[in-house]
Amino acid sequence: MNGKMIFLDIDGTLVSDLSAPSPLVKEAVRGTRKKGNKVFLCTGRNMPIIGREILEVGFDGVVASAGAHVEADGRILLDRILPEKTIQECLSVFHENGMYCRIETPEGIYTDPQMEALLKQTQADRTNSELIRMQKEIEKGIPIRPYAEYPGQGAYKICFTSTDLEAIEKTKIYLQDRFHYAIFPYGDSTSCFNGEIIPKEVDKGKGMELICGYYGAKLRDTVAFGDSMNDLAMMKAAGISIAMGNACEKLKEMADRVCESVWEDGIYHEMYRMGLL
Repeated sequence: MNGKMIFLDIDGTLVSDLSAPSPLVKEAVRGTRKKGNKVFLCTGRNMPIIGREILEVGFDGVVASAGAHVEADGRILLDRILPEKTIQECLSVFHENGMYCRIETPEGIYTDPQMEALLKQTQADRTNSELIRMQKEIEKGIPIRPYAEYPGQGAYKICFTSTDLEAIEKTKIYLQDRFHYAIFPYGDSTSCFNGEIIPKEVDKGKGMELICGYYGAKLRDTVAFGDSMNDLAMMKAAGISIAMGNACEKLKEMADRVCESVWEDGIYHEMYRMGLL
């Protein structure tokens, strides 16, 4: 196909702090599509919490749940659920090390009650868009169900929080052969460390490959915008990778370009400079 394939992370990239997309960001997405480019969400969020105000901007498809669910033109290309046996094994490892978990399924999100309490008392690093999003979900009353209601039918992924960084390292002994660990930014005074495990068979980069294959496009014709460590595979796969001005330093170091922050409508300004509008 002609044109570029543009992949956008949501939190810390398309929007900040669970807000709606800004007028300039909407203009960028709609304007570049009118020019013949295709635009896809590429997010760690599962489908139930992407939000109508984001989807109504208009996209050609979505890579959700960090690559475990992929859609293009309304067609599901991948929907990979981890078996319940694996979920319980991971939960056991995390819980034994004093960590609290959040399970993301096709139906919704289920969390340990202690995790919500920890999130409420934590001061998030400004570059940690994932932690900020979870805190905002609590503030806005977005329905996150208690673990007691979890139906036990498998899940896309598990997010975790811990007050002890060493505890996270201990869990890697049991899980890192099958999962990628994405640990999100933290400062010297951090009291809550958070991250997620992503099955090695799926990630945002592989989701991009599926979508490119569907359209007969090449990865060299892709552009990716991201800000966090769960965007790493997406950035590595992209023909051109762009880190937001508010991105963590590791992502900025490996990106091809760095644009303005999410609060400064970085997506719009970089698309304009690249001639995509």
